[in-house]
Amino acid sequence: MKEKKKLYQTVTEQISGLFVPIINYLTAASLIKCIVILLAQFHVLSEGSGVYQIFFAVSDGFFYFLPFFLAITASKQWKTDLFLSLFIPVAMLYPDILAALEHKQTLSFFGLTIQPAIYHSSVIPVLLAVGLLYFVEKPCDRFIPEAIRGFLKPMVCALIVLPVTFLLFGPIGSWIGNFLTELFNLLYNRNPIVAGAFMGFFIQPMVAIGAQWSVVPVSMGNIMTQGYDILLPLLGGAVYGQCGACLAMALIYRKEQKEQRQIAYQAALSAALGVTEPSLYGVTLRAPRAMLSACAAGAVGGAIAGAAGVHCTSFAFPSFLTCVAYVSPGFVFFLVSMAIALPIGFCLTYLQKNAIRKGIPMPLTEDATVTK
Repeated sequence: MKEKKKLYQTVTEQISGLFVPIINYLTAASLIKCIVILLAQFHVLSEGSGVYQIFFAVSDGFFYFLPFFLAITASKQWKTDLFLSLFIPVAMLYPDILAALEHKQTLSFFGLTIQPAIYHSSVIPVLLAVGLLYFVEKPCDRFIPEAIRGFLKPMVCALIVLPVTFLLFGPIGSWIGNFLTELFNLLYNRNPIVAGAFMGFFIQPMVAIGAQWSVVPVSMGNIMTQGYDILLPLLGGAVYGQCGACLAMALIYRKEQKEQRQIAYQAALSAALGVTEPSLYGVTLRAPRAMLSACAAGAVGGAIAGAAGVHCTSFAFPSFLTCVAYVSPGFVFFLVSMAIALPIGFCLTYLQKNAIRKGIPMPLTEDATVTK
């Protein structure tokens, strides 16, 4: 048991070190994005106006270029060269590479096929790449003479890390997302309720690793060919399950954990407006019981939406802000699926408050978030 606790605390510290430094900026970007979308919904702003486009760019751009921010925090966490770490997202998000891989064009690397992948807003590829960089840098520092290390070390590291990133690390999120999407289609044809519970449970873990983007082409394709989509409505409960779990965590944190309690309240507000990244990276991924509770709430919400056969007629990630896109014969049940998930996520999390508190290191200070 002692070993398990040590392992869990190590994982918790790693997650904190990667995401806590940027969580306030993540929350700020989320709230700006939600406000701009809300103003557009009520026709206060036009989507074609400069005000809308500039503020949407700064908010959505943070998520789009998230690999850059993670490269910086991972470099600090794992003591790699900062500029070498930034080599990785620079290559991943280079426009020509991005366009080719996200549009499923075939690229070859010395006879090996680079699989299509979505790199914007991704998490896993850049973290794995910086982790590999740590192990590549060590022998470079040891064996390359100091006189030529300044330029030769970046060359050697790039020649090793970047091919592995594109050939192996990059497609991981897409492989997971595509597998779960195919499994969903199989389940939906057999039982929409089970399929709804399945997607409601797994969508937030998919968001955590950036695999949720595999859902986008499927949903957009459904809307273009059929005029509606049945996948997106199943995901609303998962959003508000995260909101409920974050509210519970805000009450579970002790008085000494003021900073984390504040993050939990901010994350709950962001999730209530439809953006769950702050809740995932700032709160629930650090407390597995809360994460499982939120996913269970999402499963209940997804099952309700699946049973009602809710459709959406335009592409919009589910929230109360975008619910106009989900007006269909089962619209009331779509609202119910989100409304019921919040108290379920809250109650399931709060009922485990003693176990959750035991798993959170005390005191939670800024120094505790960095592995020494």
